[in-house]
Amino acid sequence: MDTSETYRAEPVDEAPFSWRALLEIVQALALAVVISVVLHLFIVQVTEVRQRSMESTLLQSDRVLVSKVDYHFGGPQAGDIVVFNPTTDVQIPYVKRVVAVAGDTIDLRQGRLYVNGQPRDFVGAHGATVAQNVDIHYPLKIQDGYFFAMGDNREASSDSRSFGPQPVDRIIGKVILRFWPLDRLIFFEW
Repeated sequence: MDTSETYRAEPVDEAPFSWRALLEIVQALALAVVISVVLHLFIVQVTEVRQRSMESTLLQSDRVLVSKVDYHFGGPQAGDIVVFNPTTDVQIPYVKRVVAVAGDTIDLRQGRLYVNGQPRDFVGAHGATVAQNVDIHYPLKIQDGYFFAMGDNREASSDSRSFGPQPVDRIIGKVILRFWPLDRLIFFEW
């Protein structure tokens, strides 16, 4: 037996270019884009906290997931952290805590928040709660279709104390999760 025989590999035919495979990739990418856009427009969105007004609950540059569907089934509740476009000239949405809703009467006395005559405190809220606008008079009853929001960092927050109650239809959504930075990951109450 001759072991010096050489074997020759047969040339391998290269697969022809497949338009069908390319079309499937394009369709999958298009579907992913459509799903992403629908999720962003109607279900959830990611928002960066740009103010210091919610410290220490939310820090500047934290990233949060905002549910856009919660308020289709009911209005905001006191304690909810919401993202909304205020009725002011600012270009960025605000992230604040709802402290009173339609029908509630709020008062600011001796550096504290009172709702319907009772002191109202929220975990994480700190600093003196004082009026910010001489044109807003307390006690103040919140009318239908409005909410009153304040930052947890009361002394460093421009909020409803300065620009008044806000229309509910200005709410983008409810903060449900802080996911960045990862070491501060937390789900908020639904």
